[in-house]
Amino acid sequence: MGSDFELLTAKLKRAQLLGSVSELLGWDEQVNLPPDSADQRAEQRSVMAESQHALLCDPEVGQLLARLEKNASILSDDERVVLHWARRDYDRETKLPAEFVREKAAQGSRGYHAWAEARAAADFARYAPVLEKNLELAKREAAYLNFGDRPYDYMIDRHDPGMTASTVSRLFSELREGLVPLVRSITQSAVKGRADRLRGFPVKKQEAFLREVTARIGFDYRRGRLDVSLHPFCSGTGSDVRMTTRFDADNPLDSLFSSIHETGHGLYEQGLPRDQHHTALGQSVGMGVHESQSRLWENQVARSRGFWTFFAPKFREQFPEQLKEISSADLYLAINAVEPTLIRVDADEVTYNLHIVLRFEIEQKLFDGTLAIRDLPAAWNTASEALLGLRPKNDREGVLQDVHWSDGAFGYFPSYCIGNMMAAQLWYHALELRPQLEEDFAAGDFNWLLGWLRTEVHGRGKRFETGPLVEKITGQALSPQYLIRYLKDRYGPLYL
Repeated sequence: MGSDFELLTAKLKRAQLLGSVSELLGWDEQVNLPPDSADQRAEQRSVMAESQHALLCDPEVGQLLARLEKNASILSDDERVVLHWARRDYDRETKLPAEFVREKAAQGSRGYHAWAEARAAADFARYAPVLEKNLELAKREAAYLNFGDRPYDYMIDRHDPGMTASTVSRLFSELREGLVPLVRSITQSAVKGRADRLRGFPVKKQEAFLREVTARIGFDYRRGRLDVSLHPFCSGTGSDVRMTTRFDADNPLDSLFSSIHETGHGLYEQGLPRDQHHTALGQSVGMGVHESQSRLWENQVARSRGFWTFFAPKFREQFPEQLKEISSADLYLAINAVEPTLIRVDADEVTYNLHIVLRFEIEQKLFDGTLAIRDLPAAWNTASEALLGLRPKNDREGVLQDVHWSDGAFGYFPSYCIGNMMAAQLWYHALELRPQLEEDFAAGDFNWLLGWLRTEVHGRGKRFETGPLVEKITGQALSPQYLIRYLKDRYGPLYL
């Protein structure tokens, strides 16, 4: 049995390494690729995807799985975890034709460039054919995996195993009930955070400051790097984590908090067991858990008073002229400004979840056929006005703002909101265990929190799906009530 298990994991490692090369190609495509090289990159990624698919579909893998499953009773708990996920992945890969895998990978590469061009021109019509194709590919993939009657459930499960549209709808409905009145109260408050007063921050100094911040909270730059891209993202594994951000001299908080957000993802990847990246023991649970890590560091930590007690003097030292007329109270209020915006990635954490509800409801309609691609901009604009009170002036402000659909990542958006819920629930549990967390932050010490997350989340790998993991750590089922409580605790004293 030991020999079979070792053979299986050796094959998994080879496939994982090939996948990591493909990820690097994806990173390079958004960071370094010359503008007229897109067609070749699409072919490269197509070949890489096909090659990895062939490894994962190797009949010998199926034979090894069958023999191991026959004698599963003598395997250790960890070995059974590896076996469970290897079987799930093998069954998925063997149901997907190689030509489909090749086609989808090439389409994802082409889709990114089509989106970037359409976004720059604020012209949805350029993007619509790509989106039509991506939706068609997503439904075909669901059908191959026996989800033909529930394609959107399949897409959600791809990002957050164990979750369904029904589960997400229930959580979102409860969240919306408590969130909408809170948003109304805060946005109607006479108190206003003035992030618009932060102007003229040199980009090089912004980068120096955010690198200091991200290194201080724990990101290992010897095993990762930070670059610039059109849309911030994080990719790679613990030994090579690539993060990106973007800069605006008149919006320094955007690059800072985007970088802290991506650092949360990077810390998770760097915290996964390094010798197990090729098995479920060293892989992330799903995107909801991933987002819980990024959102916890971005919001609960980096918007706290303790965090800014430590970093505000350093921020002022880096930008003395830009901040000389801004008091500490006004700076903290600007950091926690609440103002509805059309752009999700610029949204404050109070209104952010409404952006996710908008996308979730639209995705459901796309998949059940009640919304056609051609009608997407109008539907988006109407939903934006209803949920946020704002109507986009053009497609760049509306339906073209996010990169996710360009490579068929439907079902991903709910992960952000699931992550916000989990982050708040983890936060309150951490405070129960260590009430002096804010004092730690004020001293520039983030070691306890990172160590706790390493043990409770990162180090567990994929042993538990999202819901069971939350319950294992906190003793409670995943609930939006912790997020509502957190938003009231953080923003009530500032605005109400």
